[in-house]
Amino acid sequence: MRRTTAPRSATGRGPGRLLAALAALFSLAFTGAALPQSAAAAPERAGGTSPAAGPDAQVPAGVTAGIAVFDRQTGGFTEQLNAGAQFRSASIVKLLLALDFLWNRGPDYAVPAADRTRLSAMLRSSDDGAAGHYWSTYGGSAIVHRMTARLGLTDTAPPPAGREGYWGYTAMSARDTVRVYRYLLDTAPAPVRDLVMGHLRQSTRCASDAFDQHFGIAAAFDRPWAVKQGWSGRYAAGTCGPAGASPAPADGPGPGAPAAADVDLARPALHTTGTVGAGDRSIVAVFTLHPDGTSYGRAFTDLGRLTRSLDVPGGTAPSGTWYGTWGSGVNVRSEPFIADNSTTRLPAGVEVLVGCQRKGQVVSVPPYTNDWWAYLPQYGGYVSNIYISHPDDRLPDVPLCGG
Repeated sequence: MRRTTAPRSATGRGPGRLLAALAALFSLAFTGAALPQSAAAAPERAGGTSPAAGPDAQVPAGVTAGIAVFDRQTGGFTEQLNAGAQFRSASIVKLLLALDFLWNRGPDYAVPAADRTRLSAMLRSSDDGAAGHYWSTYGGSAIVHRMTARLGLTDTAPPPAGREGYWGYTAMSARDTVRVYRYLLDTAPAPVRDLVMGHLRQSTRCASDAFDQHFGIAAAFDRPWAVKQGWSGRYAAGTCGPAGASPAPADGPGPGAPAAADVDLARPALHTTGTVGAGDRSIVAVFTLHPDGTSYGRAFTDLGRLTRSLDVPGGTAPSGTWYGTWGSGVNVRSEPFIADNSTTRLPAGVEVLVGCQRKGQVVSVPPYTNDWWAYLPQYGGYVSNIYISHPDDRLPDVPLCGG
């Protein structure tokens, strides 16, 4: 007899908590996921953000944000919140590394094969090795000074003294990031524009360090979009890729890292930047800092809610319903059954877009049992409804797949 799924918070009550914890150890090999540590591990459903800060921006509690949205059709901003505030850029500085390398390449903008490979990895999959190559080969902080002068950037600065080798500590703002994209789209030579923007349009879900980088813009809007994302801090695993892939820690200050006067080098950072809509209608730059101890899934979710609240001309929201999830290393599978069919895994506790649902293999994670599966269009696969933060087996506001 199948037991109806109970509310996820039931795992934190009475003796059932011990049973669930023991069962989780048994079920991990079967499902690829563990039960939440407590009821608090399951994020609330979409909503719950703080009052608007700016025209539309809904900034989640505890999050510090710098936001700029520029409408290229009207030539004006639709959103600005702390747009000139400096944040450590993390991987957003890779845009400057690419542009500096491509500057004055000659009339044919010939790029050696090795650099084409590096640029592709750095811009599509945020490869840190490629960024380190350009940083060390072409002058480190001198790159930032050159690009600041060339593009008229006002809030961009190299890493602080003592941290010159940390390219991710380059300071940037939302409005300077808009200036970078405006140069790329409106002024850069066509070969440069096509190379850089072409790679950003083909951003991979899994970054080279096995973190899921399709947050913010990439999740909030249907294509066409182009993105360059950034993350920095001591996050728990931002797991991406089939079971067995192990993400490296996101870069962050080591013990005794010097404090910067104006740029926070400590709190977890998550940034989404790029363009949205046909003809790159809108340029979007959202920089965020999160409270110490924030999980990658929580930051991913909060940045997603913030990005979805923005006025982005030309942007189209994807169809589906947003739900929280729980569990660590939850597998997304190509079909609604458990086999050698894991395509990727979800960051722990992340909010996901559910497009439809269907019945499939019964999954049991005592005290829960469920044979309904949710299709996640942005991941191209299914997760058992047992890992969706909702008390019912079947989600009430989600259609049947193919129905």
